[in-house]
Amino acid sequence: MIENIYSISPEFLLDNNINCVLTDLDNTLVPWNSKAGSDELRNWLASVKKYGIKVIVVSNNSHKRIQEAVRDYELPFVPRAMKPLSIGIRHAIKTFHLSKKNTVMIGDQLMTDVVSANSCGVRSILVKPLVRTDAWNTTINRGFEKIVWNMLIKKYPDLHWK
Repeated sequence: MIENIYSISPEFLLDNNINCVLTDLDNTLVPWNSKAGSDELRNWLASVKKYGIKVIVVSNNSHKRIQEAVRDYELPFVPRAMKPLSIGIRHAIKTFHLSKKNTVMIGDQLMTDVVSANSCGVRSILVKPLVRTDAWNTTINRGFEKIVWNMLIKKYPDLHWK
């Protein structure tokens, strides 16, 4: 659990034998209600690319939505990933010839991003959403997520954001 994707350094990734980042789009790379990224995103992508780390967007969004959001960054992507199922992550691993042990999934939703990564044997990093609001369909997931959070906090009282 890390505050945001931008605080994950290339050194941290390499120290953990990660050479590919699969990332969610909405509220992880860009706000869900935005069609563009930020200078912070541009700088983060440049820094991980400099270290030879691949970044691939794996999102439940449509091809069009992802394409518009990542156009300026030339990122490969897997649309309609069907998270929490592992279909999109498995597709990315096969298509881009990735090793599960050297790949991490980063996202803002416990019930989709983390569950899909864990179910196919890929490590995951949960980040806080970039904005406090969500699309209507994500709001439903957040309700279930809150229940799971409460159970996790009871079981692991030292659980906190880094």
